[in-house]
Amino acid sequence: MRRRHGYWTMPHRLPLLLVPLLLLAGCHRPPAPSQPDRALLIEQRKDAAVAQLADCESGQGTGSGRYVGRFQFEPGTVIAFVRQRDGRTISRQEAVIIASDYAQASALAKYIIFERDGASHWPACSRKIGLARQVADIRAL
Repeated sequence: MRRRHGYWTMPHRLPLLLVPLLLLAGCHRPPAPSQPDRALLIEQRKDAAVAQLADCESGQGTGSGRYVGRFQFEPGTVIAFVRQRDGRTISRQEAVIIASDYAQASALAKYIIFERDGASHWPACSRKIGLARQVADIRAL
């Protein structure tokens, strides 16, 4: 510091020296979430997207007994994706049970959407809730 006209002044370079101190004091961007926090955030976002899809699909009303559960699955679709995901062959009756149980159906829908790029299986609701955009945002996390 220099004394000028009765006041103490700071040289030009001193503010540049303060930048690292300000950064250390917390005047910067927050750190990126840790791996477990990031994984939890991703799962929460996936669950929210799947819940939106279920709400949309269950409100659509198909008017036929061809579709089952809140995700409006066809039993054949459930059979095919369970075989892909788990390597199990299930009966039509088991497929109906899975499609009717929200926990099992949402896990299957999450697999179809995020692991098999299958958002197109629900064309109307996928567009309505912006599912493709949500999937892209989640993948960018």
